[in-house]
Amino acid sequence: MNTDVCIVGTGPAGALVGCRLAEAGHDVVLLEAGPRFDGEDEDRVRRMEEFVRTGDWRGVWEMGGERDAYTSEGRHYPLNHARVKGVGGSSLHWHGMVMRFHESDFERRTRDGVGVDWPIGYDDLRPYYAAAERELGVAGADDDPHGPPREEPYPMPAFPPSYSDSLFASACERLGVDMHSAGNARNSEGYDDAPACVGYGTCKPVCPSRAKYTAERHVARAEAAGATVVANAPVQRLATDANGERVVRVVYTDDGPSGDGEERTVEAEQFVLAAGGVETPRLLLLSADERTPDGLANSSGAVGRYFMDHLYAGTGGVLDDPTRQKHVGFNTSECHQFYDDPTAGASGTDGSVPATDADCGPIKLEFVNYAGPAPTDVALDSERWGDELLTAVRERYGQFVEVGALVGQLPRAENRVELDPDRTDDHGNPVPRVVWDVDDRTRRTVARANEIQEAILDELGAERRWQVGPEDTGPAFHHMGTTRMGTDPETSVVDPNLRTHDHPNCSVVSSSVFPTGGAMNPTLTIAALALRAADRLDAALR
Repeated sequence: MNTDVCIVGTGPAGALVGCRLAEAGHDVVLLEAGPRFDGEDEDRVRRMEEFVRTGDWRGVWEMGGERDAYTSEGRHYPLNHARVKGVGGSSLHWHGMVMRFHESDFERRTRDGVGVDWPIGYDDLRPYYAAAERELGVAGADDDPHGPPREEPYPMPAFPPSYSDSLFASACERLGVDMHSAGNARNSEGYDDAPACVGYGTCKPVCPSRAKYTAERHVARAEAAGATVVANAPVQRLATDANGERVVRVVYTDDGPSGDGEERTVEAEQFVLAAGGVETPRLLLLSADERTPDGLANSSGAVGRYFMDHLYAGTGGVLDDPTRQKHVGFNTSECHQFYDDPTAGASGTDGSVPATDADCGPIKLEFVNYAGPAPTDVALDSERWGDELLTAVRERYGQFVEVGALVGQLPRAENRVELDPDRTDDHGNPVPRVVWDVDDRTRRTVARANEIQEAILDELGAERRWQVGPEDTGPAFHHMGTTRMGTDPETSVVDPNLRTHDHPNCSVVSSSVFPTGGAMNPTLTIAALALRAADRLDAALR
């Protein structure tokens, strides 16, 4: 097969690039390692019901087994807990939270003396952020006094605050903590031929109504414009020309229901890797040959290095009154007050949050709308029946509150994705090994988030019951940094236009190119970078 552009991966990044280039008149082939799931609404309802009954989302999207095998070293990293292989990628089950990075995120070295600066700034992405909000369909309001500058209105109005948000509001006002709307890639009204949210409450792992964005929308648009999508086509390796300068083909196996498992190839003028922060570096490392024994695009040795994630911090408790949790399956309010200066305190009409002199990074507070166990979880975990079970459900559901947070992790070379020589996947390739741990600065940031959360819950009058803190924090599964962007080919993998330094016709469009990760959910920035890269690829193909 021969084409203008071959894209590996059909998550938001690959789908957006494929859609833009196909609609611009280019021949596009998109390869997806997983299947194309049934697109009918009845199928989504079936998957939702399966999740509600079992509580295990991985079975919903058929993850697991040798195809998805991995290993981890250091702090255990449960990679399969939050990825999907299939047309649409992890957007099939994502939470749908979309925020712009702050200006400070692009200048971490200059501002804080840690990490590195991005080779591009907020102003470079600003028009693409607006375009990404239109493409994904974002509901929001320009009511964040601590957010980055914007001139464009959101495509849809924000969702109203949930009932539990209204409980937090008065406590936060007394503390001087600002609450504001949270950007959501789900429809608050009909948008882009998709309906408004009807409140199933199972956004993660599946939205039966299709009100939440998935990359399937842009895959469909790409196909309508003439693109070819090949599912069940895990790419095995990339191959370069005789000089090792340009990528000339990808090799994949035909694993579809009617396939024979044989290897097939796609030749193209331009190649785009959009397989995420783990599979993208793995593919580059698997493509090693005599000319590039350390893997493709890896003359810097940075492929797979600087793996980052966001860490979760949370504090929860109970109130004497009902909180109506889980009526909404997503957050409607956040606080970015402690993002650019997490050490600052706050003072309100009747209380305060203490300042700190601890060195820590950005904090994004989230007012959680699904705290505590769901009734089905209580029932599944209980051995009681009848009235005893009803009492247990009433005691454990409906009065929980929680304040969550994402905190940033700095890039460190020792945190990495590499090949495991001792374990192979279903095609005999080394599986990815995630080597990962949490540094002291990140632990201090989690502790600072917990401190702020405690102040809010105490002011609310909640009895604190649990906390996700510095020692038991876990990842948000935002895979970043493994093919970092930079101007120096000796320390980075891709240039500011996302082309690999070593192979100018091979681009990487993924959160793997992030030099630093901030503390904002990464998908809107992924989308903005994808649209920016698509413009440059379009120009290169003309």
